Amino acid sequence: MTARRLPVRRIQGPQRGPNLRGRLRLMAVLLGLCGVALVAKAAEMQLLRSEFYQAKGDARFVREIAIPTSRGMITDRNGEPLAISTPVESIWASPRELLKHPARLADLAMALEQPLEELKARVEARAERDFVYLRRRMTPDQAEPVMALKIPGVYSTREYQRFYPLGDVAAHVLGYTNIDDQGQEGLELAFNDWLTGKPGAKRVIKDRLGRVVENIELVRAAEQGRTLELSLDRRLQHLVHRELQHALLENAATSGSAVVLDVATGEILAMVNLPSYNPNLLESVPAARRNRAVTDVFEPGSVIKAFTVAAALETGRVMPDTVIETSPGYMPLANHVVRDIRNFGTLTVTGLLTKSSNIAATKLALDMPNEHLHDVLHRFGFGELSGSGFPGEQAGVLTAPQGWGVVEKATISYGYGLSTTVLQLAQAYAALGNGGVWMPATFVHGGAGEGRAAIDPQLAQTMLGMLETVTGPQGSAQRAGVPGYRVAGKTGTSRRSIAGGYEKRYISVFAGLVPASKPRYAMALMINDPDPKQYYGGLVAAPVFGRVMADALRLLDVPPDNVEQLLAAAPAVPAEAADALTLEAESVAEALDAAAGPEMQAADGATR
Repeated sequence: MTARRLPVRRIQGPQRGPNLRGRLRLMAVLLGLCGVALVAKAAEMQLLRSEFYQAKGDARFVREIAIPTSRGMITDRNGEPLAISTPVESIWASPRELLKHPARLADLAMALEQPLEELKARVEARAERDFVYLRRRMTPDQAEPVMALKIPGVYSTREYQRFYPLGDVAAHVLGYTNIDDQGQEGLELAFNDWLTGKPGAKRVIKDRLGRVVENIELVRAAEQGRTLELSLDRRLQHLVHRELQHALLENAATSGSAVVLDVATGEILAMVNLPSYNPNLLESVPAARRNRAVTDVFEPGSVIKAFTVAAALETGRVMPDTVIETSPGYMPLANHVVRDIRNFGTLTVTGLLTKSSNIAATKLALDMPNEHLHDVLHRFGFGELSGSGFPGEQAGVLTAPQGWGVVEKATISYGYGLSTTVLQLAQAYAALGNGGVWMPATFVHGGAGEGRAAIDPQLAQTMLGMLETVTGPQGSAQRAGVPGYRVAGKTGTSRRSIAGGYEKRYISVFAGLVPASKPRYAMALMINDPDPKQYYGGLVAAPVFGRVMADALRLLDVPPDNVEQLLAAAPAVPAEAADALTLEAESVAEALDAAAGPEMQAADGATR
């Protein structure tokens, strides 16, 4: 049997697929292209569009934040601080971030000393915002416990708050600032640009929670506000405030204003209004914040007679000893009657001021042209601004002379029919004491402007002598006297005007100069609504002048110019007592000489 031959199967090897080497080349090419693309993109980002992408990054993480700066200090003429800025902390939050942690609101409200519901409502109302103030102007000690809680979305920022060491004593002059430390009233407003500093800026990197993680660069340095040195003397300011307050209480008056000027320069040394307010606590009613010494006008009454007399003397038609008949104490004039408080009989022009006669002033006024009387009053600053630049200052009213009838002219001669401010009145009297030169008023130490001649220097000197009689034994302002000093001044009393006439409410006024031999200080003051039983300027306003100047002249080391009065008022010393004092003084001198030794005695003798 033959063996069956099995079919032979040919075994094939593995089939060849695509070229492996080709694939590797393709992959390498693709990777190379990607690398080139990446390098190209990097080159574009780093070289061609670097600024664009840098800006995009900065927009997300780089911030420019302000560097706070303090407001300039205000000082008095001696460098004593009147207004300073102190650092405070203001707490703010990002509502968007804070509301992610509602459980922390209760702790936050307690630390801020605010009702929880009020805080929650304020934050939720601004839920889509990134900034809201929670509490401003906290002291660092108050802010520290808030920040110690480390509540997400709660931050603090440094600010400055104004502080006024004198409180209500100088409030109307200095004014105040708002919560953003910008001047709102007074000199804070007038010199806001000078006092306000320029905040700096720096660029920083913040994380997504708003925290600063890196300081990049200083964009600009902060510039502090400049110091403002005022002409005020805080000692005089305190003194005037004290005495004016005493006068208001003593006379049951409603308000008052007073101004003290340096005669030679026009610098305002003190300016006080009562009632006042505390600029550190601004809950006062707005009306109390008005500086009435420069914003409120009033009819000054008889203090104007000094300028009526000056105008009359300037015409040359009268002299200080010219006689004027005032009997019987009243004078019919164009269906009106001009009256004195009593029948003064025959007066000289000087006596017109001494006794304050309305009739004599009227006769002088009617004897001169309208234009001349108006011109003299205008030269002394009535009807124009004082030059102080104080916000809201009023110029007063001095109508054109063409419209004056005999009655209007008569009333102007004794202080009705025109209006002025206390500052203007002080300026006018300062001009009499400054050799007839009117100086613009200034609140800035060393800021005196150019003056102008109001009257001849010799006439001004004559007026001073005449005004001295007002404070003398026969005058209406004896209570304005200052022991050891000669005082020139004039009283005034006027009724408050209302629509259609005058009411039985009074204004008591005094304006004066010391020392009269060579005046250095002028003061004018007015007191509103004193007790109707005692309302004359000589009884209400004049004593304030006397008390203020008695202390001020000693405080400012002004030597007496009326030594004879001091000697006459000094108590007599018995001869025996005088001898004993002399012997005691000689004994003390001998003992000192003996203790000093021969060398000291020789030196002492040489210096004498």
